[in-house]
Formats: sequence, structure tokens, C-alpha cells
Amino acid sequence: QVQLVESGGGLVQPGGSLRLSCAASGSIFSINGMAWYRQAPGNQRELVARITSDGSTNYADSVKGRFTISRDNAKNTVYLQMKSLKSEDTAVYYCNVFLQLGPGEASPMYNYWGQGTQVTVSS
Repeated sequence: QVQLVESGGGLVQPGGSLRLSCAASGSIFSINGMAWYRQAPGNQRELVARITSDGSTNYADSVKGRFTISRDNAKNTVYLQMKSLKSEDTAVYYCNVFLQLGPGEASPMYNYWGQGTQVTVSS
């Protein structure tokens, strides 16, 4: 069984910073892509940033230059450093990972979601 545990959300003033973490645990053989999504009330869930197993990253245009995604493979953890936060960044943030439970190229890839962490940007 695999669990994703997120932390780091909270209330912050505009212009402030937060760092989100998402740790994967369980019988994991390897983790491929890791990503952060967000969903604001009344909106669809959208991709914020993602990072591949070799460290390549891409970002939504709305967060480029302000957010940084990173990962610690030894800890099976993905981070999202958020700076210069704006009110429009307010949302529930979810981590998402693709992982394998067993060795070999034929081993299936599974997709897991975290439980979500609230980020509120407000004065």
C-alpha cells in the first residue's frame, strides 16, 4: 500500500512564501514523474509543476519564475517552493506521482494522489 502525505500549507500574506512537501511511503520500487496540481473553488484541477525522474521540470505559465519544484529521491519526497504568492494562488494543492511497485520494464506504472493541502493567500 502506498501513501502520499502532504504538508506545508497554510495562510500567508500576498508576497509571502510557503514550501509544500509530499512524502511517498510504502512498498515502492521506483518513482517516475512527480507533480503538483491545484484546485480553486469552482475551478478544475490544474497542473502547477512537474519533475521527471532525471530532474527535468516544467511549470504552468502562471507560476513561472515564482515556484520551484524539486525532489529528493532518497526520501521519495517532492517539494514545491512558492514565492511572491498572489491571492490567485489560493487553492488546495495536491501532489501526484507515477511509481512502480516492482522491478523491470514490464512492471506496471501506478498513479497516486495526495490528500491535498490548503494554501490561502490573503491579507
